[in-house]
Amino acid sequence: MLHIYLREMRNLMSAGALALAGSVMSLAPAQAVEVQRVVSPAGIEAWLVEDDTVPIVAMNFSFEGGATQDPAGKEGVTRLLAATLDEGAGDLDSEAFQARLEDLSVSIGFDTGKDYFYGNLRTLTPTIDEAFELLRMAVKEPRFDPEAVERMKSQIAVGIRRDERDPDSIASRNLMKTMLGDHPYALRTTGSEESLMSLAPEDLRSQHAHIFALERLRIGVVGAIDAATLAPLLDKVFAGLPKETSLRPVPELTAEDSLEIEETLPLPQTKLVFGLPALTRTDPDYQAAFVMNHILGGGSFTSWLYEEVREKRGLTYSVGTSLAPYNAGGLLLGSAATRADRADETLAVILEQFNRMAEDGPTQAELDSAKRFLTGSYPLRFDSSGKIARQLVALQNVGLGIDYFERRNAEIDAVTLEDVKRVAHRLLAGKTPTVSMVGPKSN
Repeated sequence: MLHIYLREMRNLMSAGALALAGSVMSLAPAQAVEVQRVVSPAGIEAWLVEDDTVPIVAMNFSFEGGATQDPAGKEGVTRLLAATLDEGAGDLDSEAFQARLEDLSVSIGFDTGKDYFYGNLRTLTPTIDEAFELLRMAVKEPRFDPEAVERMKSQIAVGIRRDERDPDSIASRNLMKTMLGDHPYALRTTGSEESLMSLAPEDLRSQHAHIFALERLRIGVVGAIDAATLAPLLDKVFAGLPKETSLRPVPELTAEDSLEIEETLPLPQTKLVFGLPALTRTDPDYQAAFVMNHILGGGSFTSWLYEEVREKRGLTYSVGTSLAPYNAGGLLLGSAATRADRADETLAVILEQFNRMAEDGPTQAELDSAKRFLTGSYPLRFDSSGKIARQLVALQNVGLGIDYFERRNAEIDAVTLEDVKRVAHRLLAGKTPTVSMVGPKSN
């Protein structure tokens, strides 16, 4: 048993060093991120930020085609695929694969959103070859052993059952269903417990072949690695995957406003979530909408909603809004929680601020304050190697360009008061958010 204890201690220490390194290495890139394009011998492209501060490499990647690609009746298959790719690969079963990751202090993970399937790798440079070999196995040679698949299905099912009782999840699910109807964006990435339990290993193999294609691949790498070293590793992991695949088209998003749904549950508070149609990330008005949302509800302690709903009236502990730009359309979403007997009052105050923004817009001083915060806080997005790698992938997914880090703050600074008022009128004027309430019956 002593050798097991020593191995566990070594892994804990290495994992701690890996986490610390990920935080420390970001200090230099936070000031000035220089991105270079790397193309492998097989033509696979990645965006790279070199940083030799500490011996760590972080890689994130995505394939277009997330949970929206789940076939009818097999909802949750892409989420299950993400959960099982590292549960055994090549000649290593689940236990052996996970043990190898622990021995090397390597982190490999997968996840899915609505539009994209994601993967990531974290490794120290002394184990970089072994780490990329394990990732190659997971990407190209997943096993999908029945026992591992059933175990992951059971774990995901626990989360589904928990969400069925969670007021936040219920309210959000009801909102999306009410706003979007049968659109794929309204469906849970986990699927239902019934659809999840019907899935078999062959469904995972089919979905893997459907999504994993080189034309849909985007890669971001950060750390102590240069282009010459990275290029052949890209081929090692990804070369040989299908070049093309035919994704099922996602219908253009049409969101209904001015609707209301209420579900009664014996809870201490009423949960409110609300939403309106908004913009995609590539819309020319997006930066103006981003600034407008910060003033309306995105600024944690400075927004109109925070001031009017919490500070002046004490109706809620937290309230806010955010933009959700999907590929096929965008949403403006918000939430709050309050006493049941004050839920209508809380909602009325929120709607007053929406109308105020649509009709009057912010002052120049409020706009200037918002822009100072949004530009000044931007370096916080670069406080770890993983965050930078995720940003590199996100920029490629929406086509913002390799120079976006350099021009982003200038785009925010260029937003004028007229821009904000125009986009506020475009998104909010004459519209009432669709609202979902979950909580006790109000008197």
